[in-house]
Amino acid sequence: MATSKVTRVALIGSGGMARHHLQGMLKQTDTTQIAWICEPSPAAYEKAAAMFTEAGLQPPPNEPDLEALLTDHIGDVDVAFIITPHAQHHDQAAAALQAGLDVLVEKPMVMNAAEANSLIDVRNKTGKLVVVAFNGSMSPQVRTAVKMLRSGEMGEMLGINAAVWQTWAALTAGTWRQDPPISGGGYLFDTGAHMLNTVVDLAGEEFTEVAAWIDNRGRAVDINGVVIGKLKSGGLVTLNGMGESGVTGTDIRVLCTNGMLRTGVWGGYLEAQMKGETELKPVDVPPSMGTWQQFLRVRAGEQENPCPPEVGLRMARLWDAIQASAAKNGQPVAV
Repeated sequence: MATSKVTRVALIGSGGMARHHLQGMLKQTDTTQIAWICEPSPAAYEKAAAMFTEAGLQPPPNEPDLEALLTDHIGDVDVAFIITPHAQHHDQAAAALQAGLDVLVEKPMVMNAAEANSLIDVRNKTGKLVVVAFNGSMSPQVRTAVKMLRSGEMGEMLGINAAVWQTWAALTAGTWRQDPPISGGGYLFDTGAHMLNTVVDLAGEEFTEVAAWIDNRGRAVDINGVVIGKLKSGGLVTLNGMGESGVTGTDIRVLCTNGMLRTGVWGGYLEAQMKGETELKPVDVPPSMGTWQQFLRVRAGEQENPCPPEVGLRMARLWDAIQASAAKNGQPVAV
């Protein structure tokens, strides 16, 4: 629970995605104070500091070493917002939890199921909060779709067809996102992570079997991939990620005995076609709230956690199975 009106934040990482979040956070000075930044790159820190100056605010100090920040300045901070390369998420989130901070962590939560289980264990032992900053799970469209599916309104869920496509390979060339030890995967684990997470969120249950094929297209990581999976209830799922497309888009369709829901990996829209109807129609959803605003509401006990680490664990198990099957050229593996 929040202990004061203004939440004091340590921003762990100040790269491009962190600066994207700062655009909104700097407008919420009545609820939010960026107390510290933890950024080893002077150039990245300076870019973030410039945003504070442009907003008429004093830039926060930078402590490049997370251990030093959590030791020397922990009394200045309530929350850690972790926005760093994928391989760093587990250790940084665990350290912040053990220091007594609540944690908002960028996607994907961790690199694999072992790390997911470990982070959940730390969360349970510390009693602190962990929210994963997935756009889809935090969107009113996906949250409304989940409610419709769980209420029985849509009937039995038969299957999910999901796809996301993007000019990802060219956009991320030469960056850490195509460096396997740091990224943990390619398109299916970066932009595609939104698809994996939104699908497991909509499904609300475990996968039992997965078959996957990936194509690196000459790179060190996957660029294109297709996955076929079976849910515990028997529902069938297809996932298609194309990271070298000339256009960007997304489509998720949840097929049920009473109709179909259509949304995207980031939310953004929600349509329904009910039994007897001939076309999709927009579904009314609540107003959208930003990632940081929702985190504050969860922390204050004003709403349920839209993306707890248990969803991150389901996604991590799916990703582990995808890699295992793809390594065997599509041989089905148990999850």
